[in-house]
Amino acid sequence: GPLEKPDLNRQTLMRPDRIGESRVVTAAETLGLHYPDVVVETWDRDLFDPVLPGLVAAADVVIDARHNFPERFQINRMCLDAEVPLVVAAMNATEIQLLTVAGDGPCLRCVFAEGDPDWDPLGFPVFGAVAGTVGCLAAMEVIKLVSGFGEPAVGRLLVADLWDLDVRTLSVARDPACVDCGFRRPSAGATRLDGASRR
Repeated sequence: GPLEKPDLNRQTLMRPDRIGESRVVTAAETLGLHYPDVVVETWDRDLFDPVLPGLVAAADVVIDARHNFPERFQINRMCLDAEVPLVVAAMNATEIQLLTVAGDGPCLRCVFAEGDPDWDPLGFPVFGAVAGTVGCLAAMEVIKLVSGFGEPAVGRLLVADLWDLDVRTLSVARDPACVDCGFRRPSAGATRLDGASRR
């Protein structure tokens, strides 16, 4: 969607002179300036666009940083359908949550069957440093998934409040009755731990 002024606080690839323009295009242009040898492909589409499942299926890993559960559950389902690992990076105010969905581990809906009603009414106020912290943690999970180096945090939910540095890692389990993954057969290859690429 279009860039808004409050986005500048936490979206470091954005620029004040691009307010009202596509965030996707602006992010790609900024990345191109920093990394001219990297080819950045962009798709500025709604999450419910019918072309999106095919794009997800072509990915090695998906990062979900959406702020509402209907869209997060949609991404969760698309990744499960395509057996593509998903790193969920959620943030609100000073709180962060990080969940890696891969292989036979629990999916987002296993952990948050009804969403999180405590976050939604608050809108989306986030300190830039909080977004940066969860972004770096999500990037490390992606690096582990695509490279095979290290162990992704499948089956663990990282919960932190950066206001008082209360950091916890909770064990989470797959829900056999989950409406998104409960009746799917786990695929051993879905964790992508061999460093192989889908491209």
